Amino acid sequence: MRHFVSVILSLFAFALAGNAIAQNYPSRPIRLIVPFPPGGNVDVFARVLYREVESIIGTNFVIDNRGGANGLIGADAVKNANADGYTLLNTSFAFAVNPAIRKSMPFDIVRDFTPVTNVATGLGYLVVVNPKLPVKNIAELIELAKKQSLSYSTAGVGNGQHLAGSLLTHMAKIKMLHVPYKGGGPAAAAVVGGEVQIHFPAGSVGVPHHKAGRVRAIAFTGAKRLSSMPEIPTVGETVKGYVSDAGWHAVFGPAKMPMPIARKVQQAIHKALQNPKVNAHFVDNGYEPNGDTPEVWAKLFRADVKRFAQLAKDAGIEPQ
Repeated sequence: MRHFVSVILSLFAFALAGNAIAQNYPSRPIRLIVPFPPGGNVDVFARVLYREVESIIGTNFVIDNRGGANGLIGADAVKNANADGYTLLNTSFAFAVNPAIRKSMPFDIVRDFTPVTNVATGLGYLVVVNPKLPVKNIAELIELAKKQSLSYSTAGVGNGQHLAGSLLTHMAKIKMLHVPYKGGGPAAAAVVGGEVQIHFPAGSVGVPHHKAGRVRAIAFTGAKRLSSMPEIPTVGETVKGYVSDAGWHAVFGPAKMPMPIARKVQQAIHKALQNPKVNAHFVDNGYEPNGDTPEVWAKLFRADVKRFAQLAKDAGIEPQ
């Protein structure tokens, strides 16, 4: 009985200490590592969201772009940081796909990180082509791919764009060369500049390029049309059964990050997502805002690690 009481008192003291830490947090700027170069959809959304989070949580977020290796370089920097809440990772669902498409990993994504919250879930990607490519829809793209060599750019091997492109080639029974770049920004620039013919950007990146005439949007990979561009059909309207969502954006900290701090960050993000302008930015670009608690997000995250492993297998992506 005495031992039981001692354990209860220890847990109570630990909880009080954690709450005290959270009350004083944050006392200095927070470094937010975005593991992709500037200009991609993860970076664009982060810069919109965290300006609002700053006003709620009471300190600045310093965005640190650490592109490379489909997000692994930036994630590794977070894994090795102090678990005090002052270094956070804002990444895409490529984080959960990497173990399925890589023969070796520099860390364990479940063991070495603390899930904080899921920011938003992408409903799909735009399919855009260089304006010089003589296609205006998916049917014409498929026919052209059967006659000549075409290539598509993505933000990296195993990225959601890669899954979308691989699934299209598999289901449409065509061949297209996959050209991975070190992030969504360079991948978008590649189709604009004519280095490749096709790209699968998120709406936040693709819509401005389409409206400016730098690319031509011909389809959306989600289950239904993008609300801000209802004139653009889904891929599934031509290739029956095709659906490829854009996964999630989410926040992680290093392993053993104090849960009271994780909850404080999550609550600030959840509140920021309720701001009408922030919310509209996500929704208009094909994303559904989330902001779940660390406990709920941890369960969803672990389930998605398994789900994306199966999706990578279905898309025919061999581990490299």
